[in-house]
Formats: sequence, structure tokens, C-alpha cells
Amino acid sequence: MPLPTLVGLSSINRLMARQRIRIAELARLFNAVDRPVYVLDDELVIRFCNESCMDWIGPTIEKLVGRRCVYHTSPASDEPTRVETIAEGLCPSPVVLAGRVAVGTVSAAGTDGVLRRRQARFVPVGPRDEELLAIIAMVEPVDLDETDQTVTDVLDPRGLEPVEPSPDELHDCVRRFRHEAAGRYRADRLLGNSPAMRLARARIELAVASRAHVLVVGPPGSGRQHVAHAVHYTSDPRHPGTLIPVDCAVLGADLIRSTIHALAANPLGERAVQSTLLLGEADLMPTEVQADVAATISAKTFLPRVVATAAAPLERSMGSGKYHPPLAAMLSTIVIQLPALADRREDIPLLAQMFLEEANARGPKQLGGFSPEALDRLDAYSWPGNVDELGAAVAEAYREADGPEIQARDLPVRLRRAADAAAHPPREDETIQLDEFLGQIERELITRAMAQAKGNKTKAAALLGITRPRLYRRLVQLGLEEE
Repeated sequence: MPLPTLVGLSSINRLMARQRIRIAELARLFNAVDRPVYVLDDELVIRFCNESCMDWIGPTIEKLVGRRCVYHTSPASDEPTRVETIAEGLCPSPVVLAGRVAVGTVSAAGTDGVLRRRQARFVPVGPRDEELLAIIAMVEPVDLDETDQTVTDVLDPRGLEPVEPSPDELHDCVRRFRHEAAGRYRADRLLGNSPAMRLARARIELAVASRAHVLVVGPPGSGRQHVAHAVHYTSDPRHPGTLIPVDCAVLGADLIRSTIHALAANPLGERAVQSTLLLGEADLMPTEVQADVAATISAKTFLPRVVATAAAPLERSMGSGKYHPPLAAMLSTIVIQLPALADRREDIPLLAQMFLEEANARGPKQLGGFSPEALDRLDAYSWPGNVDELGAAVAEAYREADGPEIQARDLPVRLRRAADAAAHPPREDETIQLDEFLGQIERELITRAMAQAKGNKTKAAALLGITRPRLYRRLVQLGLEEE
């Protein structure tokens, strides 16, 4: 390829100069707007923020330029920096990458830690039917009212039926929960607006505020282990003690006994008061060691707090004589009940959105949410594996999806088959009650014979080929004539 001539180089320089002038003019135009405006490139990297963004977010805005937005919300346990948190809050729905205008909620936490939310409009920029060049985000100049209803409380204009929440509403609800719970919980499985989960969070607040023993009850896959860890690490987040897990379903009686006795000797020193003994599957603890465990834990020399998990309340095992009553009462000082996922279906869209955003954070794709048909499939499934199974199903659907949202076809095959089976239930075999069927025929024949004989029993008996006494007995037995 021949080298550019001096004339050619001069033309290039003039073109670049004109582009710089246009960029400067565009920046002046955006800075004159009385609302925050920022520009993202096709990889969701922040390239420009106007002066109103500075007024809204603060000096941190200078560090945002060049930062990539990711459509997810960091769990509290990740402890992201303030810049990372703000970048996440400014990310638009991935549907914008498909060239569609979108309206959503963005957020930014101020230096006071308060999460401020605003409505924003995202406009894709680029030649028609060609690759996306940039996204312009125009943010409303006022914050949203923090007394806004949660997703599950939104009603249609007539106030009759719940409105299906949009992916952006679900994303905003996940973000708000994680921000508000960051200082209190480290278990995302507590996300949900169902009454059962509200009660569970209230019980966790009570457990965190005290050093009383705690029992976490729930079916397998409901998040018992996550809640137990949340109680331990949130009780004293600055100086967490040691978490000592003991799996009662795996370890034998001798190992459980020796571990408890070793803890009673206080090998942890000053950290023992902040430490926690985690008795996993406490309802499966061997019966021969239960009395010894109760005596050791109740001694004044035993300093760690005990958090136990079980599939069912220990009172049931105690009532059947399979559990030592003093130990059951001791471990059940505070009981946190986690429901099965099938019993809190209103939380499925929120949990699915949370798992999807976790996949966004780990994977190469950015998906905005679920199609209505996909959410219907999630709601129709029985979820025997509870929250853990839902997380695995969303991760599989994320890998299969090839668009901006997860469709019903992307979900695991077992969910599709379950929906098909529910739509076409098997027909129940009809049973024939022989005596009842023959009785109906006999009643019909006798009724016809009596009508033809005009009530004369002798003629009716002759028509039926039976004796008059037999006819009379059948009339009485069938309720056609009083005795």
C-alpha cells in the first residue's frame, strides 16, 4: 500500500481536527443539559459524564470514566469498592445492545451511604441495521421516592390483578435488597417479599442481636447453611470469631463427642466468645451422644454460640422419643424457619433474577432477564431441590441463551417436560361398579314393566319373567314402593 502523500496527511489532520471540534461541541451541549447524561460505548464502558453527573454522584465520577458497567449487583460478601458499586448501578438493561431504546432505574450511593435511585432513558446510537456505536443515558433530575412499593405490591390501574414485573423492576429490587442488607446479611437466599421470608429475616435480626443458640429449619436446598453462616459472620462483622462446622450426619458419635469436649477446653482463647459451633443436620445426630452434647454445651466453660441446622423442628423428633429433650430445647432457643420454594412462589422471579445477575458477573454475556413464558415455566415447576435447584437451572439457561433475555426454550429440559405434563395430565382410569350398574338396569326394567302393566304387579311380574313376591321384594329394596 503506498504511503500517504503530504496532501493526504494534511487532509487527515484537518479531518481529525474537525472531529475534535465536534466532540468538544458535543461535550458543551451535554454539559448545558440540566440533568445527568453519560455515554457508554458498545462494550458498556463509560466514556463521558456531564457536569450534572458530578453534582449527582460527586467527585467519584472522575474515576468512572473508562470503567465498564456490568448488569449485576455484587453480593454483600464481595465488598466492592464505591466506584464498582456506582458503575453497576448505572448499567442499562442489555436489551439496549440489541438496538432497542430502554427505560430503567439507575442508582448511586452517596458518601452518606444512602442509595439514590432515578429513572433513566437509554438511547442506542449507530447507523440503521449496523453495529451499535454508543449508548446515551439521560437521567431524570430528581430522585425516586424511597417509599415506592416493592415489586410484589404493584397493582394494575384497576387494583385487581398483580402486574407481571419487568426485568428492570426485578433488577432494581435485587439491587435495593443487597444494598440495604449489606451491613446485616451475607446470605442472598434471604431475598424475597413473601410473608415467610419476612418472618425469617426478622428472626435473623433477633439472632444477630444476641448470643442465644439458633436452630435453622428448612428442607434440603432451602439455604440453611447460608443462613447459619449469615448469623455467625453478621453478629460481629469487624471481629468475627472462628466457625467450627460439625456435620452430624457424617461424623460418628465418638468424633462428635471429642470435638465438643475439645471446644469446652477453650483452645480458641479470647476468640471463643465470638466463635460459633455449627451443628449441621443436628436432627441426624446419633442418639447415644445427644445427652453428652447437651451437658457439655450447657456448662459455663463452653463459650462458643451454637447454630444448628435441621430439616424439621427438633420438637417432632423429641416427641417420638428420638431426641434428647434438654438438647432439643437448648438448640431451639431461636428458631429460623425457611420455607420450601414451592411455598413462596412469589419470590421465584426475584431469586431467578438474582441468580441470572450472578451468572452475568461470572460469564462473558450480559442478559437482562426472563421472557414472560420463561417465568411461567419457572412458576409451574415443583422445585423439589428448592433454591439450590433454581440457581442451577438459571445457570444452565444462561449458558444456553443466545439473546438479550432467557427464553422458555433455554430452560432445562426437565422444566419443559414438567410444564407439558401439567398441561396434559393423564386420564384417570374409570372403574365400573358392577352392582351399582346392574341395579340401575334392574330399576329401569322394573319401572318400564310397571308402566306397561299400568301398576298391576301380577302382569308386571309376568312381563319380567319372575314371580309376584320377588317383584314385590325388589320394588321395596329399590325404594320404588314402601314396605
